[in-house]
Parts: sequence; structure tokens; C-alpha cells
Amino acid sequence: MHFFARCLCSSLEVKADWALNESFEEMHEQMSGYKRMRREHQATLLKLEEKCKVEMETHKSALDKEYDNLLHNFTRELDRLGAKHQQDLERRSKQTTTAEKKLHKEITLKQEGDRKAYDLNRKKEYKANKERWKRELSMDESTPKRQRDLTLQSQKDNLKQHEAQEEQRMLQAQKQYIELEMRKFKRRRMILLHDLENQLLRDELSKKQHQLEQAHGMLLKHHEKTQELEYRQQKSVHQLREEQINKQHDTELHNQKDYMDRIKKELVRKHALELRQQPKSLKQKELQIRKQFRETCKTQTKQYKRYKAQVLQTTPKEQQKEVIKQLKEEKHRKLTLLGEQYEQSISDMLQSQSYKLDESQVIECQRTNEQLEYELDMLTAYQNKNKKQAQEQRDRERRELENRVSVRRGLLENKMDGELQQFNLERAERLRMKHEKHSKELEAFDNESIALGFSTLSLTEVSRETYPDEEGSLSGSMISLAHSNSSTSFPAGSL
Repeated sequence: MHFFARCLCSSLEVKADWALNESFEEMHEQMSGYKRMRREHQATLLKLEEKCKVEMETHKSALDKEYDNLLHNFTRELDRLGAKHQQDLERRSKQTTTAEKKLHKEITLKQEGDRKAYDLNRKKEYKANKERWKRELSMDESTPKRQRDLTLQSQKDNLKQHEAQEEQRMLQAQKQYIELEMRKFKRRRMILLHDLENQLLRDELSKKQHQLEQAHGMLLKHHEKTQELEYRQQKSVHQLREEQINKQHDTELHNQKDYMDRIKKELVRKHALELRQQPKSLKQKELQIRKQFRETCKTQTKQYKRYKAQVLQTTPKEQQKEVIKQLKEEKHRKLTLLGEQYEQSISDMLQSQSYKLDESQVIECQRTNEQLEYELDMLTAYQNKNKKQAQEQRDRERRELENRVSVRRGLLENKMDGELQQFNLERAERLRMKHEKHSKELEAFDNESIALGFSTLSLTEVSRETYPDEEGSLSGSMISLAHSNSSTSFPAGSL
């Protein structure tokens, strides 16, 4: 029976050692799992961040390419517009040259017609005057014939001289007229050319302003796309971090609960082992008490023998038998009392040991449960603190991103405002320079006209000729030769 108890106790001790080793192995496996999980989380996070970085670089490259293509298209459009404006100016110059030649030709043809009509009319009047003078002189018979011939010749010479003067005056008037009309035409065409240049400049500036607005619109659109991508990437990173933290916390709680269950099971096994080992320890203590009782009995027996010998030496022989009987009874009574005391001690020891064992196990269970609950509370508090710190970090990163986006938007708006102000200054400067150039050209033309003998007022008067004011309209510039208001026209009978 004792051998079976010893074997059972040894088996329980081996199981306890095996459970302890198993606990250490589980803890080691948990720590290895934590390290492996952190490495996996870190690798996944780095992979996502690298993916976001590549995506952002690709996004920025695509936006830069789109913006460069837009600027390239703007340059091509401005080149085409500049070429078109140059063609318009060249076409206007050719039209002006053609119209000038045509106007000069038409005025010249009209003046030639006026001169021919004048010559024909002059010949008719000369012939009529000659016949009239002959009739008048032939009626005056009192005047000698020679005198009449001299008078007729004198009248002829005076008429020819007058006609020559009138012809010279007409030629001079025609020359002044055609020069004046050509100066008016040139001045008018110069003003029209200035208007065309102003219109082309306004078209160019409007085109540049439209392109600038398009570029600014694209920059704002790119800013919004980049902002959306940054927010989306940050959200994915934050979501991954939150999922990893939740997974880690769930694993920690699961392992903690497993640990608590394992500790409780180990405590139950320990108490069971203590309960099974209790009879052996109590038996050993009982044997020790009984051994002490036997030694005490031997000591008292020796003392009784010495006391008996002393008493018998002083006791008469006839009383010794009675004394020995009394001594035996006293010895038996004392040994019985001593045995009862030791039995009571054994009983008290057994009862006290059982009570102490039950009480210590309950206290140990309470302390273990309290310790496990404390550890669980500490873990929960640590996880809550970790979650709070992670949330604060996410909020801080979100605010930092919002600040960066806001600053970048402000810089972009400042850049666009600066470019718009620069464009407005450039536009005002180019308009001013164009206005000064036109004013100087017109002033130089008027000064040249004054030097040629034409007043500015005469150049600004409405022309008697009809010539086109609009581009490509030459049909209205045909000058009527039949109905002319020119000062060089001389109707019949004007002399």
C-alpha cells in the first residue's frame, strides 16, 4: 500500500514537471508567434507603403506629362495663331498695295478723261470764239484788214495763253488732288492697319489668357486628384495598421485567456497533488509522534525502575508487595494518560493539517484569480492605451496631411495669382507699347504730310473718292468717271 502511494506521488510529480515544461514551451511559442506576427505586419506595411509610393510617382509622372502636353499644345496654338496673324497682316499689306494702285489708276484715268473732255471743250470754244471774232471784225469795215488780222491774232494769242494757264492750273490741281487723296488713303489704311494690329493683339492676349485659365484649371484639377490619392493611400495605411493592431490584440487576449486557463488547470493539478500527498506526510508525522511517545514511555519506565528500587529499599518487606502494586497502577495510569495526550495530539495535528491545507488552497486560488484578473486588466489597459495612441497618431497624421494639402493649395493659388498679375502687367505693357507705336507712326505720317504741304485737317476730311475701309472689299472702291465731283473737272462753258 505504501509502495503504491509512493509510485502515485512520483507519477504526479513527473506530470507536474511535464506540465511546467509544457507551459514554458507554450510561452516560448507565443513569444515566437508575436515576433513572427510583428515581422509579417511590418513586411505587409512596408509593401503597402512601397506600393503607395510607386502609385504616387506614377500619378505625378502622368500629371506632369499631361501638363507638359498642354503647354506644348499651347505653344503650337500660339505659333499657329502667330502665323495666321502674320498672314493676315501680309494679306492686308497686299490688299492695301493693290487698293492703292487701283485707286491711283482710277483717279488717273478719271483725270485723263477730264483732261480729254477739257481739251475737246476747249477746242470747240476756241473754234466758236474764232468764228465769232471773225464775224465781229468783218462787220467793222472801217478798220483796215491788216488791223483786223492783228486784232484777231492778238485775241487768239490771249485765248491760247489763258487756256495754257488754265491747263497748267488744272494739271497742278489734279496733281495736288491725287496726292491728297493718296495721303488720305494711306492714312486711312494705316489707321485700319492699326485697328487690325490691335485686334490681332487682343486676340493673342485673349488666347493667352484662355490658355492661362486652362493651365490653372488643370493645376487645380491635378491638385484635387493628388489630394484624393493621398487621402485614399493614408486611409488604406491607417486601415491596415488598425487591422494589424486589432489582430495583435485579439491574439494577445486569446493567449492570455489560454494562459489563465492553463494556470487554473495547473493550480487544480497542484492542489490535487497536495491532497494526494497529504496522507503520506500525515503518516510520517504520526509515526514521529508515536516514536516520541515510545521513547517517552521507555524513559518513564527507566525512571519507574529507579524509583521502585529506591522505594523498596526504604519499605519493609511485608509492605513491598502492596507498594509494588501501587507503583504499577500509578505507572499504568500515567502511561495511559500520556498515551491519551499523544493520541489527542495526533488527532489535533491531523485535523489542523487538513484545515490548513484547505484554507491555503482557497487563499492560493483567490490570489491566483486576483493575479490573473490583474494581469488581464493590465493587458486590457495596455491595449486600450495602445489603441488610443494609435488613434492619436492617425489623427495627427491626418491633420498633418490636411495641413500639407492646405499649404500646397495656398502656394498653388499664390502662384496662379502671381502668374495672372504678371500676365495682366504684360498685357497692359504690350497694349501701351502698341498704342505708343501707332501714335508715333501716325504722328510721323502727319508730320511728313505737313512737310509735303498737306494739313492734318485736310487729311482727316471725308474723301470725295469712294475706297474700301474693310478688308477684301474692293468692289466699292470703283470711282465713277461719269459723275465726278473733283475740283479738276471743268464742265462745258466754264471758260
